[in-house]
Amino acid sequence: MKLPLDSVRILDLSTVLSGPIAAAMLCDQGASVIKVESHEGDTSRMIGPAKGDLSAMFIASNRGKRSIALDLKAPSALPVLEALVRQSDVLINNFRPGVMDRLGLSDEALKALNPRLIHLSITGFGPTGPASSDKAYDAVIQAVGGVCASQRDPQTGHPMVLSTAVCDKLTALTAAQAVSTALFARERDGQGRKIDIAMLDATLMFQWPDAMYNHVFLDEPPTPFPEFGASQKPWKTADGFVASMAPQQAEFSGQCRALKRPEVIDDPRFKTLPLRGRHAKVLRETLEPAMAQYTTAELVSAMRREGAPMGRVNERAEVIQDPQVVHNQSCVEIDHGDVGRVRLARSSPRFDGQPLPAPRPAPHLGEHGGEILRELGWSEAQLVELQQSGVLKL
Repeated sequence: MKLPLDSVRILDLSTVLSGPIAAAMLCDQGASVIKVESHEGDTSRMIGPAKGDLSAMFIASNRGKRSIALDLKAPSALPVLEALVRQSDVLINNFRPGVMDRLGLSDEALKALNPRLIHLSITGFGPTGPASSDKAYDAVIQAVGGVCASQRDPQTGHPMVLSTAVCDKLTALTAAQAVSTALFARERDGQGRKIDIAMLDATLMFQWPDAMYNHVFLDEPPTPFPEFGASQKPWKTADGFVASMAPQQAEFSGQCRALKRPEVIDDPRFKTLPLRGRHAKVLRETLEPAMAQYTTAELVSAMRREGAPMGRVNERAEVIQDPQVVHNQSCVEIDHGDVGRVRLARSSPRFDGQPLPAPRPAPHLGEHGGEILRELGWSEAQLVELQQSGVLKL
């Protein structure tokens, strides 16, 4: 099938996760992506289990792309970048403010090279302001954006860093959506656009509906509500753990019936969702012994019959074998050439009921440099010159 972003060309100058994942998502949907790396390669090539220069993280974040390795600080690299910009629909970078200017790719230069270009710039804190020049990684944004404060150690009450790069990934989702919007608008008006996304801003938007709901009302604010999810933690079963949520009254009633505790339904402390939130500690102490009497399978089955949401807590290796994951074909195995088969998560959107094709392999560092330059019109002599001068790594 023809993919939605077929013929869209993306130049990916970004590193690690936020920009690369955004580009990979667009690549899954049909875009052709050229990844420009330094001679050392993207830092993500060194994170996680690896075979040679292909780590698990790099493969998942750069699937389907082609790679060219350039010394971007060398003056003779600029003509290559300019040629790539001219043929691109989208440029993605996640450099700190000022880096693109120093590379010779200021906003004005990009507009002169390609007026229809969609330029996505991801920064940690934004293009201006007191922290704009600070380096930012996921844990830093988790700290500043309130994610750490939303996750507290149950014993000490200390803030915690989530053991997943949540801010990078939610920024990638925000970025991919913004690029798609800009491409749609360009179809209507023919105009290129500059998109600025700060990881901090994307994180606050992510936090606001629940983790920050006590900071919404400004005029005569109502009584603060208990922190969202403060009592939400897995329930111990006879042989494992489950997690549940029952915000609707029918779901809460079903949960109590499944646990054979119907009297809890009419307890005045738990009659409404706000009351259950204010008495969450007591409610948990009430239901914990009942949960522990049943096996995980018994609980999931009983809750399903009663229409009460519940899920088995899968260990990471068990996720792959979950019956619904298998049914959805959420994970796919692909032939990754010299590193053998790899398993990846399939891109989740389905268009007209059809899943997107399995991801294509990620590139070795500089794997496609010669191929890309030949497409741009560089001669073999010019390739040799770039290589010998240390600008191009093949």
